[in-house]
Amino acid sequence: MRALVINPGSTSTKVAVYDGDTERASMTIRHTTKELEQFEELIDQLDFRRRLILAFLEQEQIPLDSIEGFIGRGGLMKPVPSGIYEVNAKMVTDMGTCKYGQHASNLGGILAKDLADRTRKNAFIADPVVVDEMSSVAKISGLNGIVRRPLWHALNQKAVARKYCATTKKSYEESMLIVAHLGGGISVGLHKYGRVTDVNNALDGDGPFTPERTGGLPVGSVYELAYSGQYTLDQFQKLNHGFGGLVSYLGTNDAREVSKMIADGHVMAKRVVKAMVYQIAKEIGGLYAVTRNRLDAILITGGLAYNDDVMQPLLEYLDHLGNIFVFPGEDEMEALNYNIQRLYSGDIEVQTYQ
Repeated sequence: MRALVINPGSTSTKVAVYDGDTERASMTIRHTTKELEQFEELIDQLDFRRRLILAFLEQEQIPLDSIEGFIGRGGLMKPVPSGIYEVNAKMVTDMGTCKYGQHASNLGGILAKDLADRTRKNAFIADPVVVDEMSSVAKISGLNGIVRRPLWHALNQKAVARKYCATTKKSYEESMLIVAHLGGGISVGLHKYGRVTDVNNALDGDGPFTPERTGGLPVGSVYELAYSGQYTLDQFQKLNHGFGGLVSYLGTNDAREVSKMIADGHVMAKRVVKAMVYQIAKEIGGLYAVTRNRLDAILITGGLAYNDDVMQPLLEYLDHLGNIFVFPGEDEMEALNYNIQRLYSGDIEVQTYQ
């Protein structure tokens, strides 16, 4: 089946066409800050990104009506179980109005539906960032009224876990895994027999700090800073995700640039990366403690898995915990195609967003 896969990011739109499991054409369309500054709201970018996708299809000589399946990356909406969902009116409203938060991935399902409607076909998303399979115990935060909620790289984590399990004698539903996605955001999940029963909120101040996010912070210092009068709410939120982590200390979220600083003898760069790796190791170790020695493997994925300054010390911290496998990069486009191909072949059933 021919499928169109759409993955919007904050500064790019990734688009690909697959014939079955074979990629026919793909492109990462970059967007400059100047291009995006003209749009006041996220939904205002819809026409801009749609035109770029249609131009890509025209360039590759792929007629829109030759595409049978449309799937986009799912964004911030009501928490849902893992799976594939048809994009319906409620989903479009929730993601378009940013009811549950603003992120470029909100546009994924909306773009897929917009293009699918033109050929009278259906559109889908799979394993959005709000997949919620956490145990009731893991959701308790320590303050009544505040619930730990997952916001994580569900699509890539699930895809990597299934890819690993395909090489073993155990299915995903029979395996106990810890999967760490290391990218601009960092999420570490406990995959317990087909469900992710615990995972940090990778956007809103939970878990390790990252190239651009603060991770968990000492609460007392946070509310002192919040009430200092120095920041508006919007500015304070951007400190948490966008201007935290490596950006806060070193002025860049590019790990390659930071590695160059380390190679040039930048002492602070070395110290900050060491601290980030230390926190990642603690997050993985914390989940290991609740596996009761039943862990099958630790899987590490994401863009930072290419970086030796991150991976060498991290593996040294973890090597006593058991089997460790590294899957560098992100398989989100392949994972989206995998889901829609499985749907159309009858291997999985579509779910309804309510």
